[in-house]
Amino acid sequence: MLREIRPAILILLLLTAITGLAYPLAMTAIAGAIFPKQAQGSLIEKDGKVIGSALIGQEFKDDKYFHGRPSATSAPDPADSTKTVSAPYNAANSGGSNLGPTSKVLADRIKEDVAKLRGENPSVSVPVDLVTTSGSGLDPDISPEGALFQVLRVAKARNLPEARVRELVAEHTQGRMAGLLGEPRVNVLALNLALDEASK
Repeated sequence: MLREIRPAILILLLLTAITGLAYPLAMTAIAGAIFPKQAQGSLIEKDGKVIGSALIGQEFKDDKYFHGRPSATSAPDPADSTKTVSAPYNAANSGGSNLGPTSKVLADRIKEDVAKLRGENPSVSVPVDLVTTSGSGLDPDISPEGALFQVLRVAKARNLPEARVRELVAEHTQGRMAGLLGEPRVNVLALNLALDEASK
């Protein structure tokens, strides 16, 4: 019986070493060599210090910054571990709200957000991505329309000409990948860093 089992055990160990160890290590090394920035998490540095990632959004509340999409991520409540609290862009708990189109909670939140945004820019319709969460809750990008909608508020808060802020939005608008995939988008963190530089 041992003679029949021995080849199976050897094949199991060999395949485990190849697919569980050698292959992942080889792919990690190749990815690190070909795409070093992406393999390290697409980290963004400022003055030698990591301040975020191009792949994960951050919450900006100040009027002098562009704001990203709402985030539905949460974290355990420090006061009561059986409950959760809102923790925008919490990468440890990626996910949407799972609230559907008939949800009163969702409808009320969207109405409140739309009313607040209309107060900032009453002459323009509110872009949908500024009031809806992404499926992951971590989306670092907004639509060019979402960024242009916020130009008036940001220019006023920074005492910059609107035309200059619009230029920054245009400079940071990325097109479709290979001209076909995805939608045009603006990375909020990269735009806000450029805005800080322009304000110096």
